[in-house]
Amino acid sequence: MPYILLLLSSWLLIASACNHHAKSAAITGRGYDNHSDSADFYLELAKSANVLISQQVLYDPSYFVIDYPNGDVPANKGVCTDVVIRALRLHGIDLQKLVHEDMKANFSRYPKTWGLKYPDKNIDHRRVSNLMTFFTRKKADFPVTDNPWDYRPGSIVCWQLPGGRTHIGMLSNRRSADNKRCLVIHNIGGGQVMEDCLFRYKIIGHYRYPNPKR
Repeated sequence: MPYILLLLSSWLLIASACNHHAKSAAITGRGYDNHSDSADFYLELAKSANVLISQQVLYDPSYFVIDYPNGDVPANKGVCTDVVIRALRLHGIDLQKLVHEDMKANFSRYPKTWGLKYPDKNIDHRRVSNLMTFFTRKKADFPVTDNPWDYRPGSIVCWQLPGGRTHIGMLSNRRSADNKRCLVIHNIGGGQVMEDCLFRYKIIGHYRYPNPKR
C-alpha cells in the first residue's frame, strides 16, 4: 500500500510540473525562440545595447533632417526611441528604412496622432507608437505580464507614463540587485542610462525583434 501511495504521489508531482510548464508556455504567447542562434542573437543584442550607456547623450526631442537609409540624429543627442534604433543598428537592422518602407505601403495602418498625410523618413521611426505598430506587424509582440521572468535580455518594452506619454527601452543582460529583473537601457530625460525600472511604469508593449539570420 505505501508503494502505491508513493507512485500516486510521484504521478501527481509530474502532472503538476507538466501543468506548470503548459501555463508558462501559454504566457509566452508566440513562444520564445530557444534555438541557439536566436538565443545568441538576443544575448548579443542585449550586450551591445550596454555600450550605449557609455555615450554622452542629451535628451533632445527636436526634429532633425537625417540621412536615409541608416540615418541618425547627432551622436550626442537622442530620445528613448533612439536607444532601440541604435541598439538594433549595431546588428545591421535599420529601423528607419524598415519602418519607412512599411509605412509607405501601409500608411493607413499607422497612428495619425501627428496629423501626417504621408510618411516622413526623418521622424516616423523615432515615435513610440509607430514602433509598436511596426513590431506588432512583424509578429514580434509578446504578452504583457507581471512576471519579471517573462522579460528577457534583448527584449523591447514600452510603457505608459503619467500624462499619457509613451516610453520605450531595451532590456540588458545585466540584472537587478535581487536578480529578479533585467535592467532597462533607456533615455527618459537623463541620457542613455541603465536602471532597475522594468515595473516602474505601466507596461503597454513587449517585443522581441525577429532574428534577421533565421
